[in-house]
Formats: sequence, structure tokens, C-alpha cells
Amino acid sequence: MQFSSSLLENAVSEFAKLPGIGKKTALRLILYILKQDASFTANFSNAIMKLRNELLFCTKCHNVSDDKNCKICNSDFRKKNQICVVENIRDVMAIEHTQQYNGTYHVLGGVLSPLDGIGPEQLNIQSLIKRIETDEIDEMIMALSPTIEGDTTSYYIAKKINAQNIKITTLSRGVAFGGELEYTDEITLARAFTNRLPFENLVNETM
Repeated sequence: MQFSSSLLENAVSEFAKLPGIGKKTALRLILYILKQDASFTANFSNAIMKLRNELLFCTKCHNVSDDKNCKICNSDFRKKNQICVVENIRDVMAIEHTQQYNGTYHVLGGVLSPLDGIGPEQLNIQSLIKRIETDEIDEMIMALSPTIEGDTTSYYIAKKINAQNIKITTLSRGVAFGGELEYTDEITLARAFTNRLPFENLVNETM
């Protein structure tokens, strides 16, 4: 791809670094931006800079937040005795979109994957255990993607808190094995939440 402007070339190269964006798509986006008013570009760049510099992560659940604790953790209308354990922030958004869950969350930041160098120390597991030990939690819902890595992570966490007297459930397997939670359609995900099962049932089925 030949460019008559080094400024355009540099901009395309930076946009193309985004996941799922090739150079042709990057060029189309850049040309669209150039057609807009200067205020559009200023607002766009300011939003990105503000996001990068000011966005926080909830000290309790690790979800994105504007303050020390996120709106979900601070809400008086959420069930504080329920924790839904998810892999990432996108999963929180997917579950919230179903409007079938009214508890709190805990974002692990990934799943166990020894081949990729991701062990318990790289995830937000210790803070989850601390929440269970200090807060009055009645139920922990394992809502990790139904993959080998997701199931391994669920087993590890369940074993870690085995001594705690809380109910551990998991989403029903309307979510296909090997799929990722964020890509599951809204109806299937909602039903998986409504029909969640005791975690030991899943362990017995897969052993």
C-alpha cells in the first residue's frame, strides 16, 4: 500500500495495530475521520486519552470503574451475597445485557493456562478468596467460558474455597463447550443463568 503522505501512513499503521483491523480498514477509518469537522477529531482523541489516563478498576471486583468501587458494587439494589466469577470485563457486559442477574461480580482477568504462562498469581484469585472469607457470601456462580481452561480454573477456585460454607453453582451447559461467554447469544446466556446447576454436578459429569 503506497501513501503520498507520511502522516497518513503513520496514522494507518497505528490503527492497524488494533485487533481485527487490517490496513485497508484502518485507511477507511482514517479517511472517514479526515472528512469530519476538527471538533470530531478533538472529541475522539480526548475521549481516548481520558479513558486511558482516568479509567480505574474496582478495588473489590476488578471491573472497570470511574471511582474506587464500581457502580455495581456500590449499588444498594444488588444482591451482595452473590458473586458471579467471570473471566473478563466483556463477560460482565454480556451478562448484564441479559438482565437475568442482580448480584455482584468478580473479574479474574483471564483463566489458568500454564502453556501461556498464566498461573494463579497472574489472576485475581486471591482477592476473590479474601472476599469470600470477609464478606457474607451465600452463593458463588462460576460463569467462566466452557473450555478446558475455564473448567480447570473453576475447579481450582472451588478447591481453594472448599472449606467455606457457601453454595457453588455453574451455568447450565446451554452454553456450548469450547465457546466463549461473550459470544454466546443473549437468550442462551439468560437461560444458562436461570437454570444454573450445583458445581459438583459439572465435576461429576466431566470426571
